Formats: sequence, structure tokens, C-alpha cells
Amino acid sequence: MAETAVTPPQEVTEQQPEVEQQQDASESALVPTDEAQKKTKKIIRRKRRPARPQVDPATIKSEPPPQTGQIFNIWYNKWSGGDRENSYLSKTAAPSRCNISRDSGYTRADKVPGSYFCLFFARGVCPRGSECEYLHRLPTLHDLFNPNVDCFGRDKFSDYRDDMGGVGSFTRQNRTLYVGRIHVTDNIEEVVSRNFAEWGQIDRIRVLTSRGVAFVTYTNEANAQFAKEAMAHQSLDHNEILNVRWATVDPNPLAQKREARRLEEQAAEAVRRALPAEFVAELEGRDPEAKKRKKIEGSYGLQGYEPPDEVWFSRTKELEDAGGAAQLEAPEQPLMIESASASTAIAPQEYENSGIFSSSSVAALKGLAGGSVTTQQAPKAAGPLVAYGSDDDSE
Repeated sequence: MAETAVTPPQEVTEQQPEVEQQQDASESALVPTDEAQKKTKKIIRRKRRPARPQVDPATIKSEPPPQTGQIFNIWYNKWSGGDRENSYLSKTAAPSRCNISRDSGYTRADKVPGSYFCLFFARGVCPRGSECEYLHRLPTLHDLFNPNVDCFGRDKFSDYRDDMGGVGSFTRQNRTLYVGRIHVTDNIEEVVSRNFAEWGQIDRIRVLTSRGVAFVTYTNEANAQFAKEAMAHQSLDHNEILNVRWATVDPNPLAQKREARRLEEQAAEAVRRALPAEFVAELEGRDPEAKKRKKIEGSYGLQGYEPPDEVWFSRTKELEDAGGAAQLEAPEQPLMIESASASTAIAPQEYENSGIFSSSSVAALKGLAGGSVTTQQAPKAAGPLVAYGSDDDSE
């Protein structure tokens, strides 16, 4: 009986270390695999691809552009003075096109804050690749530039060109492109949206099917500038040569109201970011306790008084900067209506000192002159001042 009672605990005690060893071995076998998987994932996320050269540098030839006008501008390296219609008809197709998924990558410009985008990369003809001094990627909302220049670093002008081409104007934030000479098909809207969506987020597209014209509006102005250069003289699904320019102001009243509302929303968002979160919640009515606190603490001890928002916010900000220990107290101000005793209790010295000199200066003069100094009281006004002036022209 005793031996049979002792043997089961021995078996249990002998089996427990084996189970624990198996558990430890399984845990030790799983830990390295998890760490290895996490490390490989981190390496994949941090790995960046260098930008590749879009064309072979050996194939680049410095040839003058074909003559399309009467005067050659040596500063801009192009012809001018030709006929407008003939210049549109004589346009040649673009030699290459940018492929964002294949060509984008990091360059030397990624190490320099505020770098501009590569114009030749947008056109698909940059031969430098990762050695380029400009960015080889699409613009984003976080890329902010001076309003006087575009995303490529080119200076804007005060007004648009006659053909609405070129860099653009700094007097207007233009996000809409005019796309002409589109081959008319049944699915023209799908073709335009598919080709122009490669260069950024599109706000809206308006297509005039009968005329082969489309108006593409981007959410960000930098994406519109990039798309204008990337799609210039390109073709969609056919062999057409696109005419991409800046769009003029839309005369539609609904479009003008929509643009004004967008500007108001941008201004409200900028103000919302500048103010503290609690102030924004109070202004938008999302903090009911703030309104009660404003009525109680902002009355400054006066019944029925409610301070303006400017006074309340500036005062609370001062208290927060001081440490928040002070409370909102009413400032000590003299009462507008004084008691009768205070108004009548006037010291007799005030009547004695009603002259030009004060009592101390008169006493000092009396001591110097042996008491022979006389004072004269200021003359009292005979009546109201009817007119004040001078006959002397020098005054």
C-alpha cells in the first residue's frame, strides 16, 4: 500500500522536467524565427531604390531645335515670332515619356531640403539617374514652394502668355489643365482619367466629347505643373499629339463659388492648425464645459458681462504661460461714480497750490529772496472757449 502510494508522485515529478524542457525548446525555436522575420521586414521597408537613367547619355546630341518661327531666342533656345496655328500643326511627338513606377527613386536632391523636381525627369529624358541634383518622384502635399516659382524652380510671371503656355502666373493658383487635340472615341473620359491620374490625385475632370477637349483639375498645384510637362506632346491611346496648356478662369458661377469655398476651407484649416486644440474645440462647439467656464471665469466679477473671444483667449493663454496658478480676477479700476464724502473732502492745500508754481518751489524761492516773492493765482476762465486761433502766420 505504501509503495503504490509513493510511485505516482515520483512519475509525475520525473515527467514534469521533460515537459518543461520541451516547452523551453519550442519557445527557443520560435524566438529566432520571429526576430528574423521582423528584421527582414524592417530591411525591406528601409531599402530604397536609386533612380535609374531614363535615356543613355551616349545618345544625347546637342542639336538646335527645328525652325518654327522667325526669330531665334538664344536665352530660351527656341524660335519665336511664328504663326500660332502653324506652330501647333508643326509640333512633333515627344521622344520619351516618364514612367513613375519604373523611373522614380532617390537622388542627391533627397539629402537637400527644399530641392526642386527634375524637369527632364518629368519629360522622360533625364540621363543622370541617381546622380541628378533634382528630385525624381511625384510631388506631394508636403512639398511646399515659393508662390513665385513652380515645382521645377522656374520663375513665374505676373500674367499668362497669350497661348496660356509656359510656366504660368504667380497672381493665381491654377490647378486646371486644358488638354486639346484628343482623339474622339466613345470612352474618351476613361482614357483621359487613366492617363492623367498617373501624375497625382485628380479633383475633377470635364470632357467636351464633340470637340476633343478636356479640363483636368488636380488637388495639388504642384501635380498640375508636373503633369503639364509630362503630358506635353504626348499621345493617349492613339497617335494624336496633345496640346496641354493652362486653363483660363471658369466663368461658370458654380465653379467660382466652389473655388471660393475651397479657399475658405484652406484658410480655416490653417487657422485650426495655428490655434491650440482646446480653443478649436471650444470655437466649434465640441467642448460644452468650455462655454460654462467662460461664463463663470470670464465675467471678471461683473454680472451679465461676457468677454469677446479675443480677450478671453489672450487672457487664458497668458495664464497658461505663467503656469496656470493664477486665477482670472477682476482688475482694480477706479469707480466712475464716487461717493459724496470723497468728492467734498478736498484738502485746503489744493487751493493754496492753484498757482503756477508748486508749494515746495514757492517756499524755496521765499527762502532765497528773503520772503519777498509773491505768487499770483491762475486767472479763471470768463466763459466757454468760443474760438481758438492766432493771427500770426508762423504758428
